[in-house]
Amino acid sequence: MDYLALCRNSRLFLGISPQEVSTMLQCLSAKEKTYPKGSFLFQAGEAQSQMGLVLSGRVHIVKEDFWGGRTILAEAVCGQVFGEAYACTKQPLEVSVEAMEESTVLFLDVGRVLHVCHSSCAFHGRLIQNLLSLLAQKNLLLTKKVEHMAKRTTREKLLSYLSSQAQLAESNVFTIPFNRQQLADYLAVERSAMSAELSKLRKDGWLDYQKNTFRLLKWKETSL
Repeated sequence: MDYLALCRNSRLFLGISPQEVSTMLQCLSAKEKTYPKGSFLFQAGEAQSQMGLVLSGRVHIVKEDFWGGRTILAEAVCGQVFGEAYACTKQPLEVSVEAMEESTVLFLDVGRVLHVCHSSCAFHGRLIQNLLSLLAQKNLLLTKKVEHMAKRTTREKLLSYLSSQAQLAESNVFTIPFNRQQLADYLAVERSAMSAELSKLRKDGWLDYQKNTFRLLKWKETSL
């Protein structure tokens, strides 16, 4: 796999020349690894000094409670990173990272990201800026997730999430990255209740859908 080209298209290496990317990957002890669908890249309780950059496939960051209840916190796809916050703080993981399909990941030593190794690594400062920007963006995304989950009913949670996806796509027609079980896990609701609420929303004229593709209809003057 030509991971150099994939890395250059990642926001982590934004503003860094192809030659510098190649040099920096050596500096950061980059290691490529492929995982089959359903396998775990990181597991809760582990301590990690590396963050992952998805080169292909997609992974979910999930949290399970004592009884096995599962919540999807985020998804990382090609060009996106995961695990950077825990690697920076060196705290044991409170989440797990699972491959949702066969996925290839490039692992980078965060300690080497945070500390400039030598003067020839001229763009290392830019890499740190990019990492801080990604951390800030993820903080905003988590704030948005909390906004969805703070809604009182399953209907309100669904409409809040779907509205945000429509705004992100700048269209009333869009495809979400989750199947029904994953969407229920993301919103922390019961799947059958959520599916029933989606059917009601379709019947009431709020939306239409085909698998993971949704179409939001004109706003109706009716209470949630």
